[in-house]
Amino acid sequence: MVFNSLHFVWFFVVVYALYRVLPHRAQNWLLLVASYYFYAAWDWRFLGLLVASTLVDYACGRALAASHTPATRRTLLCLSLGFNLTLLGFFKYFNFFADSLYGVFGALGWHLDFVTVRVLLPVGISFYTFVTMSYVIDVYRREITPTRDLLDFAVFVAYFPHLVAGPILRASRLLPQIATPRTVSREQVRDGLWLIAWGFLQKVFVADNLASLANMVFDPSAKPTGVNVLLGTYAFAFQIYGDFAGYSNIARGTSKLMGIELIENFRFPYFVRTPQEFWRHWHISLSTWLRDYLYIPLGGSRGSASRTNLNLLLTMVLGGLWHGAAWTFVLWGVYHGGPFMPGSQAPEPWRVSCRGR
Repeated sequence: MVFNSLHFVWFFVVVYALYRVLPHRAQNWLLLVASYYFYAAWDWRFLGLLVASTLVDYACGRALAASHTPATRRTLLCLSLGFNLTLLGFFKYFNFFADSLYGVFGALGWHLDFVTVRVLLPVGISFYTFVTMSYVIDVYRREITPTRDLLDFAVFVAYFPHLVAGPILRASRLLPQIATPRTVSREQVRDGLWLIAWGFLQKVFVADNLASLANMVFDPSAKPTGVNVLLGTYAFAFQIYGDFAGYSNIARGTSKLMGIELIENFRFPYFVRTPQEFWRHWHISLSTWLRDYLYIPLGGSRGSASRTNLNLLLTMVLGGLWHGAAWTFVLWGVYHGGPFMPGSQAPEPWRVSCRGR
């Protein structure tokens, strides 16, 4: 189910009509059922993965709160991270590594003769995995207190506006809004409707209309020449922005109508002047997640310039792989992290953010 479909429109109309007349606890049950239906509409077979991730990380969070032994706490953290990363790695990267291995052996003249297993990618797995991982890490760091309410936690993980394409929400921001009674203000309704309208304009009018121009260059059968290459490249740049930012704005708008605030995920990134500024304005929830849960734990900018630049390179390469399982995304990460290798500095927003951490 996509936001710009009649299926979603009717789905949200029914959910919202019920939501406005129900008390708080019943609202949460409604949100959970609606979110699971929303996800199952993509592919019901993967709903079990979402439920499993929810149960494992809820249990790990509770166990971390009850444990005061460092070794036990580390074991629980590793259990959660291992479970989530194993699921993410298998479903998102199995085909990538299998195809790469086949290609390497083929280049060496060894033709592997085996039955190829093609693994389907569950929609949204990268997003909700990062959501639940950040929750457990924050509990481990004692930055938040884990919830005792499984319903609240399940809604936090599966909340349909941000489930399949973000923003990537932190528990410290979203869980309190789920756990407490909500009131919908007139300003939230006004701003929510505006964000939905703006998001649909970005997604339907901008992104979908630019897709045909971009395909003239990037379609596998395309043979672009001359000015068409430049036209298609710029069309693709604004297509992906309109598609992703539009989706994020629709998500924020629908959530506002229910009295729940999601973070801004895009802030006019093509109007900035430097790569450092770009990463403060493009997919903000992912950039800050990579900073707080990968770049800083690797050491951030606390060590030598070479170590700082290596930390940045590793972060950007893994960030590239998060976007997609292909060598082009690895090269994308190297391109963004490589210019800051020895002899230069890490991007200013990350370098400043991790001082004192």
